Amino acid sequence: MLRIQISSFKDPLLFLYILSVIYSDFRLKAKHLFLLLPWVISILILVPNFFLASHTEQFEFLSHYSETSEGKFITVMNRVIEIVYIIAEIYYLIRYRKLLLENYTSKDAFYNYHWVKQLIIFILIGQALTFIKGTIRDSGDFDVEFVNIFRVILLLFGLFFSFWLVFKALLSPKLFRGIEVNLRLSKEMISDDTIKPNAQLQHIKSYMAKEEPFLDPSLTVKSLSEKISIPHRDLSILINQELGQHFFDFINSYRIEKAMSLLKNPSKKKHTILEILYEVGFNSKSSFNTAFKKHTGKTPTVYRKSQ
Repeated sequence: MLRIQISSFKDPLLFLYILSVIYSDFRLKAKHLFLLLPWVISILILVPNFFLASHTEQFEFLSHYSETSEGKFITVMNRVIEIVYIIAEIYYLIRYRKLLLENYTSKDAFYNYHWVKQLIIFILIGQALTFIKGTIRDSGDFDVEFVNIFRVILLLFGLFFSFWLVFKALLSPKLFRGIEVNLRLSKEMISDDTIKPNAQLQHIKSYMAKEEPFLDPSLTVKSLSEKISIPHRDLSILINQELGQHFFDFINSYRIEKAMSLLKNPSKKKHTILEILYEVGFNSKSSFNTAFKKHTGKTPTVYRKSQ
């Protein structure tokens, strides 16, 4: 019975693991003990008719566990909790992407996001298989051989998932470089009278054109705020709310404009597209091509030929 109930730990543990991958400074806190509440409830529900019962009564209870009111309630509660965790994981994944777009421009920052996205997809597949197997088993009218096949499928999936985790960690050193826990979306920040949109936006645009900080491939909203002496919070609100752009798109627009001027420059004719994309601050050909086509409607090669 304890083994059955301990299996309910997988959802909160996976959720905490995902948070630890997203946030570089994530730490377990006393508030996370709240995630154990469903398990505590399950144990308390089982105390009267199982844990305080005789050995014979325990055996009888366990043999018909899925048919008891306690078993039915715990099963439904765990299914609901699984759905809640899935929703929470998807929410944090979407929020993670938005935070990256609002604060980073380097493609390296998105490696972790794609890893978490893949991880959640695998988790959803595993949970779906487990849910199907449990539903068939609890229906009371099932083919034992069919359930055993499902168990083998789950075992193979678990084995594949374990190998995937290990190899992903070994072969992708850029992973596990998450963001700070206290990082907030611009819409979550409170604007005040210290923000002067027109004057500050003019200052930002003037600085971008004159100093060209976007040439730094590792530029972040925090490092830019330090360069132009505007608080990180204010800069994030100005770009994301006042201009209606993600920081990622804001910086890339300057990089593309710079790339366009270089592609038109006769003195740069012998420079390859790869050399130019590195020169303007990109660190990936795929991200450069995507951003360039989004901005101009043409690929860099087609644009150069049309000049």
